[in-house]
Amino acid sequence: MKVKKFIAGSMPDAMKKIREDLGHDAVILNSREIVTGGFLGLFTKKNIEVIAAVDHTPSIKRPTPKKQSVINEGRLSRSGVHHTQKTLITDNNQEKLLKEIEQLKTIMSSFSSKQIEQEQEYPEPFHSISTHLEDQEVDKHLRIKTMKHLMKKWYERDEEVPAKEEVYEWLLDFLIASIEDVPMGGITFKKQFVNIVGPTGVGKTTTIAKIAAHSVLKKHKKVALITTDTYRIAAVEQLKTYAKILNIPIEVVYSIEDFKKAKDQFSHYDLVLVDSAGRNFRNPLYVEELNKVIDFTLQGETFLVLSLTSKYRDMEAIFKQFSLIKVDKVIFTKMDETSYYGAMLTFVEKNKIGVAYITNGQNVPDDIMEGSAKEIIYSILEVKNNE
Repeated sequence: MKVKKFIAGSMPDAMKKIREDLGHDAVILNSREIVTGGFLGLFTKKNIEVIAAVDHTPSIKRPTPKKQSVINEGRLSRSGVHHTQKTLITDNNQEKLLKEIEQLKTIMSSFSSKQIEQEQEYPEPFHSISTHLEDQEVDKHLRIKTMKHLMKKWYERDEEVPAKEEVYEWLLDFLIASIEDVPMGGITFKKQFVNIVGPTGVGKTTTIAKIAAHSVLKKHKKVALITTDTYRIAAVEQLKTYAKILNIPIEVVYSIEDFKKAKDQFSHYDLVLVDSAGRNFRNPLYVEELNKVIDFTLQGETFLVLSLTSKYRDMEAIFKQFSLIKVDKVIFTKMDETSYYGAMLTFVEKNKIGVAYITNGQNVPDDIMEGSAKEIIYSILEVKNNE
């Protein structure tokens, strides 16, 4: 279905424009009187704004009316929301046109959320936005909600389709507002212990090294490391190498008793980063085992590491599995290994959990940035963040 807005000095003029542009099968979805021009309330001009649509499916050819009378009123907007609609019929062909009206009602009532989402229903630049959000794998329900908001903004205007730049401003504001109330950002050093948990292969060790290096080199904090990842010798050796380069202590613990000893040993440090073992997240015993080695009752924070190269359903499954532990924020890794970032927005908007950091490479201490609503939305919309 093609939907378009027309502005004219009178209804006959509007009807003429509609027939010329959309053809004789066009249907009026809404009409209203608007006021334009003027100065200080004087010399204003009244116009008619008409929203019309035409369905691309074959329709019954309507006979030319001889006498017109209004027989039906309904309400329907661009997105399926109802607005005043008037259908005209002739006295001589009332029965046939009543059948056409019933067919039209069937077409209109068949519009579901899935159909509203279809790209061909939007004019430019709305079409491009809808396609881009879908390509970025933004959740379907959030896409529909976003497009309804944009179409409503357009409908409330008196002008024709707005410029692309203005629509993107609407889009930025709406998407940022959708998650700006969720707490974002990295370590504040208000809590001494930060536990880094997550499945294997998401880049926990490198992420911990980046956070440690940033805290030591840029924040000038006294940092220590604790690792419980005794299942992977290479991971322990890698973390020891980083600790040696940064000249910070590291303790390898095998039990909750070892953990408590390390905690007491580092009690005078500004920040203690705790690395957990990476295991198969599908096994619930893994998360239970973490409680046997790491004391999550400490006054600290827990960050769950998720890879942006993972399927979104796997992210949700991992988050659910770690619900046995109170997760304060997430860290998204491997941004440089994918071009699709919609999962970040969907995850935050759905679970109302903030992003501590986003990593985009292997360089330590670089290739890490603090999470924010703007950083997420700018990444999805490919907007350069100059802040």
